[in-house]
Amino acid sequence: MTTQYLIIYLLAVGVIGVILLCTDKYKATHEKWRIKERTLHIWEWIGGIFLMLPTMYIIRHKNRKVAYNWISWAALVAWVAGLWYSFR
Repeated sequence: MTTQYLIIYLLAVGVIGVILLCTDKYKATHEKWRIKERTLHIWEWIGGIFLMLPTMYIIRHKNRKVAYNWISWAALVAWVAGLWYSFR
């Protein structure tokens, strides 16, 4: 039962993160007020990384910023390590 809740949580957070990422991409191309990188990173670190990272490369948004990528990949590594440790 706990695994089901975790999957639902990760999907919900991931979908919200993807919406934020796509909104930021739209705002960037239309020269509007942007979403802060800190906000995007927060959504990655609370679990949205699993959907946000692939989306980042699919829509080609923020994938060339090295500093942004380091933090994103660190979030992925932390989540994978945490899940591996939890389910081991």
